[in-house]
Amino acid sequence: MSTASLPATPDGTSGPTHVAIIMDGNGRWAKARGLPRVAGHRRGADAVRRVVRGAGELGIPVLTLFAFSTENWTRPADEVSDLMGLLRHYLRSELEELRKNGARLRVIGSREGLAADIVRDIADAEKMTAANTRIDVNICINYGSRDEILNAARSLARRVAAGELTADRIDHDSFERELLTAGVPDPDLLIRTSGEQRISNFLLWQCAYAELVFVDTLWPDFGKEHLEQAIAEFRRRERRYGGVGG
Repeated sequence: MSTASLPATPDGTSGPTHVAIIMDGNGRWAKARGLPRVAGHRRGADAVRRVVRGAGELGIPVLTLFAFSTENWTRPADEVSDLMGLLRHYLRSELEELRKNGARLRVIGSREGLAADIVRDIADAEKMTAANTRIDVNICINYGSRDEILNAARSLARRVAAGELTADRIDHDSFERELLTAGVPDPDLLIRTSGEQRISNFLLWQCAYAELVFVDTLWPDFGKEHLEQAIAEFRRRERRYGGVGG
């Protein structure tokens, strides 16, 4: 299946411009095979490579992947250590793959709590891919949407207290400029793998009007064909943004 063969949406548009994915099911994938959880995370990293490549081939301009939430720090220490090791490996080994795919990498989330070498690797990867224009790949690491919204509100409150801004001048645009995703278009399509049907503190403000597609496939098994199927489902829907459909 190619992008051109996918039907247009009922409102005549194509898209999506921005696809966000909650990558879920690594642990269950490993458990079903009698493997340690880290084996699932390693296979999940392979799925990231497939999906980034596939999204570029499908002409998706923006792809955002939820890799590590602020809540994930509560997982067993050895699992967190394994995840951080995989993150180091990805940032250092995937630069050539990102370059070949014309992908610009951006890491969204708090750098606080991350090891110093990982923070350096993030900065290096962002700098080395900054000129790529085929697809923007955002990876959310140490990210939680409620904290993001609270921090944005606090920042605006400080500006009001300092006399830089009046409360009645705060609007959607000014609020969005305080978010970690400033400059990134809102997702049109949010996909969650593994059959779970919740958004788990991910892009709560940004996904206000995203179409949600939940798939049973575990993340390590997810690939371009599953992405195409989710896009086809997106294109069958009519997006009304609170209005009345045709």
